[in-house]
Amino acid sequence: WCFSTSLRFFSEVELEHSLAGEGKKGEVELEQAFVEFDLTGTQKAQAGLFLLPIGILNETHEPPTFYGVERNGVETNIIPTTWWEGGVQARGELGRGFSYNLAMHSGLDVPTTGANAFRPRNGRAKVSEAPANDPAITARLRWNGLPGVELGLSGQYQNDITQNADDSEAFLIETHADLRRGPFGFRALYARWDIEGSLAEALGRDEQYGWYAEPSYRFAVPVGEVGVFARYSRWDNTAGDNLDSKFNQLQFGLNYWPHPDVVLKADYQFDDTPSSTSEDDRFNLGVGFQF
Repeated sequence: WCFSTSLRFFSEVELEHSLAGEGKKGEVELEQAFVEFDLTGTQKAQAGLFLLPIGILNETHEPPTFYGVERNGVETNIIPTTWWEGGVQARGELGRGFSYNLAMHSGLDVPTTGANAFRPRNGRAKVSEAPANDPAITARLRWNGLPGVELGLSGQYQNDITQNADDSEAFLIETHADLRRGPFGFRALYARWDIEGSLAEALGRDEQYGWYAEPSYRFAVPVGEVGVFARYSRWDNTAGDNLDSKFNQLQFGLNYWPHPDVVLKADYQFDDTPSSTSEDDRFNLGVGFQF
């Protein structure tokens, strides 16, 4: 919604798992709600609730925009997509294909005990009464100097990822390439958390990392387009210990877009999980759309 030529409002509401309410598995989520001001022709400021500028999928995560029924395990478990916070952000163009984002916002609030201790995904408060004892800073530098090419580098710093343990300083670094040249596509991403403090170190979660590589090929058919892909992913939320805690996943499949905003998906995944867990290989089917 445009209030004026220099002031706009953006919002996104999502209903997850079909049904929301007390005792139900779904939920209604407000993922974006912010105002954006034009400072100059190329520099802008935002205030409110926004998706963090980290990774490939976090800001643009609708099903027609990625391959596979499920989002990849690296951006889900390490970054963790989908991730939004409340705060302020500056963004703009730097010239020669470079752009930047710089944001100060509410931070993660990870648990310190239990099976999900120090897991970033379990620290998302989603701005619902999020504690503000310790905010975070996120920055991104991105290059789009050639058609179909995006290179990105982002980082985040939070002085205390637990909001109250006082010795849990956390750093996230992420870099990616998203390439599309004619029918050929390729995505690759690496992300890593380093969490200081004795609590995280004792659990082996002071180091957490993941990466994936995804080649693809997309071509026109009489009605719409078809894309085929393969993706290899590896991630480890307990990389600081000496145990086998790595997840390895190989997926291949196809997307069919009868319309750019509608997609039908099928893929098969092979999982190589840590010795302490078990999960069968899976065949996935999905349909997605955006409007």
